[in-house]
Amino acid sequence: MRILMPVDSSEFSKAAVAFVASRASLLKNPTEVELVNIQYPVPLRAARALGKEMVQSYHEAEAAKALKSAATALKRAGANTAARHVVGTVAHELASIVANDRADLIVMGSHGDTGLKKLLLGSVASTVAVSCTKPLLVLRGAAMPKRDSLKVGIALDGSPYGLAVARFVAGHRDLFGAAPSVSLIHVVPDLTKITVPGWIEREVPTGIKPDQVEAMHKAAFENVFKPAHDVLARAGITAAEVRLVGSVPGDAIAAQATKSKLDLLAMGSLGFGASRHGGMGSVATRVASRCRTALLLVREK
Repeated sequence: MRILMPVDSSEFSKAAVAFVASRASLLKNPTEVELVNIQYPVPLRAARALGKEMVQSYHEAEAAKALKSAATALKRAGANTAARHVVGTVAHELASIVANDRADLIVMGSHGDTGLKKLLLGSVASTVAVSCTKPLLVLRGAAMPKRDSLKVGIALDGSPYGLAVARFVAGHRDLFGAAPSVSLIHVVPDLTKITVPGWIEREVPTGIKPDQVEAMHKAAFENVFKPAHDVLARAGITAAEVRLVGSVPGDAIAAQATKSKLDLLAMGSLGFGASRHGGMGSVATRVASRCRTALLLVREK
């Protein structure tokens, strides 16, 4: 497996490095990790005054603060590690790197604020999320467990994007440990009532009988879960099912991730609802704003 890790000197990057270093099952196999650090350019007037060599030395010294300890930790854990820095901006250099790298996975730390504006607007993680179609694992402030086997939830919506998540988990099982605990999560709408828009929204009964609602829900769950079960079973993974009913899927999934104390929530970052915010589907965006669980966003062209 090849992992690309944008890092800086923050505690969040250090936590991301520690997480990768803790992947004992993964690191038993050949694993490449490339660390990349972005150094912002020195203002032109200051650069002219200092000279090219001094500016270069400054960037190298600052980059080393983020790269040296990270590379040491990963090499000690058994990863084949390379490190480099580039001078520029996240929007240009990092976006270009993640778009063109041959990585199987991008891993990075984030501050983990749950406020939508703080988390998704203008953040490095948001820039990376919209720069490529590679899977992105964002560790969002909460401490990740050091144990090898993780408690993983896979959010499904019945679209190809959700099934792509199951394929990634099955194809890279060792990332989640020797014996991961995996659950499939799906939310169906409450068919007993609907919300009628207007000056004052109100809920009215649909008139569908309870036994009919139960049958429709059961069919919906089975249609969504079965393809994912089949994919995971081929990798030797048996998954539990979490069947939720709610009018706002993002809220229900976020609440379940917190309630179940998931180590990681995996979901398709497109295909959840019609709107898209920062390259993420509407449900993924809502989940990201309402819980601090580590998020694995799987995107496909």
